[in-house]
Amino acid sequence: MAWIVLVLSGVLEAGWALSLKASDGFTRLWPSVLFVVLLVASMGGLAWALKTLPVGVAYGVWVGIGAAVTAVLAILVFHEPVSVLKIVSLLLIIAGVVGLNLSSSSAH
Repeated sequence: MAWIVLVLSGVLEAGWALSLKASDGFTRLWPSVLFVVLLVASMGGLAWALKTLPVGVAYGVWVGIGAAVTAVLAILVFHEPVSVLKIVSLLLIIAGVVGLNLSSSSAH
């Protein structure tokens, strides 16, 4: 269950990052409110997952998921430029998240 909460929290991290961008420096009310709600939910989920998961693995997975999802959505939503290097780098982040998960599983 901790892994599910951690993955969802990583996705929420992407949500608050994109909301922060949409808030235009906290000058737009609803994206700013959404940012706070998603930030609290994301951090809360990470905190809950850390009750049972090792901090190094959990934090790495949380950040990796957040970074990868944020980058993909930024390309799709904000039309940020995409390149082969960016795609390869995203795949490396995903590989790192999988590797951290596998390393945690093999440690038990």
